[in-house]
Formats: sequence, C-alpha cells, structure tokens
Amino acid sequence: MSKPFKILLLWALFGIACPGRAAQAGVAEQFALDQAELRWLGEHVYQNECKARPECLTAWNEGEDFPSLGIGHFIWYRQGQTTPFVETFPELLAFLQRAGAKIPPWLLQNNHQPWPGRSEFLAARNDPRMLELRSLLTETRDLQTAFIVQRFVKLTQDSGSPFAARADIRRKLQAVAAVQIPYGLYALIDYVHFKGDGTNGAESYQGQGWGLLQVLEQMPLAGNEPLQDFVQSAGVILTRRVANAPVERHEQRWLAGWQHRLQTYLPTTRLP
Repeated sequence: MSKPFKILLLWALFGIACPGRAAQAGVAEQFALDQAELRWLGEHVYQNECKARPECLTAWNEGEDFPSLGIGHFIWYRQGQTTPFVETFPELLAFLQRAGAKIPPWLLQNNHQPWPGRSEFLAARNDPRMLELRSLLTETRDLQTAFIVQRFVKLTQDSGSPFAARADIRRKLQAVAAVQIPYGLYALIDYVHFKGDGTNGAESYQGQGWGLLQVLEQMPLAGNEPLQDFVQSAGVILTRRVANAPVERHEQRWLAGWQHRLQTYLPTTRLP
C-alpha cells in the first residue's frame, strides 16, 4: 500500500483504558494499531494461512469445495453454490476497489468464481488470469489486513450483536483485547477471520457453532489469564467441531494445524 494507514478501534464500546496508548476524546477512548502493528498482524495471518508462500495466495484445499484466496484465504463460491461457510472474497474485492487498488477487469465482471472444480483450478495455476489474481493478492497484502480488521470493528460496533449487547461477552472480549497489545487483539481478530464470529446459525454442525461467540461463551468469566483462557476455550470448541463434523469431511486432519494456530496468540516472541 502506497500511503500509511491506521485502523482505529473505538474503545468506547468496551470502556478499556490502555495507559500510554489511548487518547481521550470526550468520553470515548480510542486505541490505534499503528502501521507496524498492522503489518505484524497481517504477517501472522499470512503465516497462519499460507506459511508466507506467495503461491498459496491462490489455493483450493483438498476436501473443500471452493477456492481460498489472499493472505486470509477468503472464500469465493461458484454460481448457485451453498455451504455452511461465509463467502468473503467478493466483499474483499469491493473493499480493494474502494481503496483504489487496480482490479483486473475479469474479476469485476465475475460475481462468482469461474472454475468448475478443484482440478480445473489447479490446472489453471499458471494461466494469465490466475497470475493476475495472484499478483493482485501479493500487492494488496496490507489492504487485506485492513479489511480483516475492519470486519472485526464492524462486528463489535453492531448494537444488535451479542458482542455489544451481552454484558458477559463484552467483559470477556475486553479482557482478551487488553492483554499485551497487540497479542490480545490479534487473537480476537484472527479468530473471527479464521473461524467466523459464531452468530450465523448456518455455520454449525449438529446445532453447535465454532465461532468467536462460542469461544467466549466457553471461557470463564473472571479468569486471571484471559488470553490463555481464550486459547484453551478455542481448542475445546474446535475439537467439538471436529467431533460433530460429517464423517466424509475428515476434519480431524486439520485439527493439529488449528491448535498450532491458536498457540500463536500467546506472547512468546518479541514484536518487531
């Protein structure tokens, strides 16, 4: 991205005071992730999803019925497709366009992904359109991070969502967010991006979801180590998801990687 940017998280939602980092604005306190912290967050998401490999920016994972694109493996469906998972790539494209990114015309002309299946997608990995797509996703990594953060901010600002309306969920959310910035924020933002917010009833197996809401509900209300509690709770929820999943999806193969991703939420390394 050509110019510096900041994403402001409106801490009036939570009433969190962050000494040395928050500025008083009337009764509202604002907290900002600066450009270095946003890039750190984006690199962690990119590492989690792609092991920081550019070729993985255009991926179609074995066992899935859709491509996963960009640093966050944003889902893109073909026309008429329905699955329990939320499609995010068209929303990302609209965000990139508003931000001034140069979008290849064929992407703007297609509301749905054009490949019939995984074999066709993989066979096209070096076709001109795929190379254009991969180039776009390489050049807009900072904007993709901003998009991920924006989705989280919108979620927490929605007065009708349980993250704003339920006092117990707000209290747990604020406790995790305040832990060793930006680690707590990274955990919350990455998990929403990784497994959803948990408010879409369609994203469930046997009536049980696996998103941020379910993780926070599972957490103790007044634990002494909220980030560790969050990671432990997320592990329980993801293990439950695998147990509830249709047998033909073989989700057990992904659980170890999911659990490893959760461990990156803990502050074990120094920030740049």
